Amino acid sequence: MFLKEKKSGDLIQIQSVEQLFSPLMSEVVGRRQAGEEEQEEQRFGKSDLVFPSDELLPKCWTDPDYQKDA
Repeated sequence: MFLKEKKSGDLIQIQSVEQLFSPLMSEVVGRRQAGEEEQEEQRFGKSDLVFPSDELLPKCWTDPDYQKDA
């Protein structure tokens, strides 16, 4: 799955969608898609990522207490 880093606009290939879907994890491991060579894995904060269409990530992926507001 690809997401976009807000600050740079670079696409980030997410290595583990389980990390992305878990609201208990604030970071995910991914690879920046820049240049022709595969980039090293690094950690990205979920708060720094959006969908390529600039939509925010769902609250249930980022907030462990998302159901308390309902």
